[in-house]
Amino acid sequence: MATRIERGAVTVVTATRVEAVAARRAAPGVRVVEGGMALNRRRAAQGLGNCVISCGLAGGLRSDLATGAVIIPDRVLRPDGEMLICDAALAAALEEAARRLGLQPLRAPLLTGAMLVTGDNRRIWAERGYAAADLETGRIVAKRIAAVRVILDTPQCEISARWLRPVRAMLDPRALRQLPWLAREAPRCARTAALVLAEALG
Repeated sequence: MATRIERGAVTVVTATRVEAVAARRAAPGVRVVEGGMALNRRRAAQGLGNCVISCGLAGGLRSDLATGAVIIPDRVLRPDGEMLICDAALAAALEEAARRLGLQPLRAPLLTGAMLVTGDNRRIWAERGYAAADLETGRIVAKRIAAVRVILDTPQCEISARWLRPVRAMLDPRALRQLPWLAREAPRCARTAALVLAEALG
């Protein structure tokens, strides 16, 4: 019998509007909080309830993981160096859901960085055993936490850090060249994460 997560008991945390829209469309009726990059909006990291799932995009750290790879972490390194152990039941439900959708999720540690992880830092963290990085999951405070993150950029195809502030990115010709790729891949990857979430909720 498939493991399911009770819809009414969970809060879904996303960073961007793209991720929030995907989650709301895939799982209508579930509480979705759009917290901003690094959860910089009020109440984004706390006051979320006891059961929280981080859903959205991540940066790949390993060179063998391509855009679209699904990561369901068993643990998350917080920005302060503390290790967050993900809720085993929630993570198992997300993994089962991904497999029912024909995906091959990777159970591996996730890094929540204090800033965007780029360049050689990707390799360094990969060598320490981390598969992907985000700016949000390790900032969440709740009794039960799990995550489903889908890799967007990779060491071979790295997005500019200027996209943390899109207005600045639009003024940078080098960052602007990435816009067509981002416009295609970010929604696709966000939808994948949201579909895994929705399948786990039943």
